[in-house]
Amino acid sequence: MCSAKGCRAAAVWVVAWNNPKVHTPERRKTWLACDEHREHLSSFLDMRGFLKDVVRLTEWQEQEGRQEKG
Repeated sequence: MCSAKGCRAAAVWVVAWNNPKVHTPERRKTWLACDEHREHLSSFLDMRGFLKDVVRLTEWQEQEGRQEKG
């Protein structure tokens, strides 16, 4: 489900971020986003210098699966 406040839409995107004052450089926190809120959530994090990546949820899941196996 989308992480935007009040949104109940299915998530399509993973917005990966990291607060360098709190997290180690390799750490990735994630928000999920629907098509409608992807840009808003990405911009919010980018303005703060936290945004690391935006990828489709299916791609993120495939990457996670490969990392667990490898």
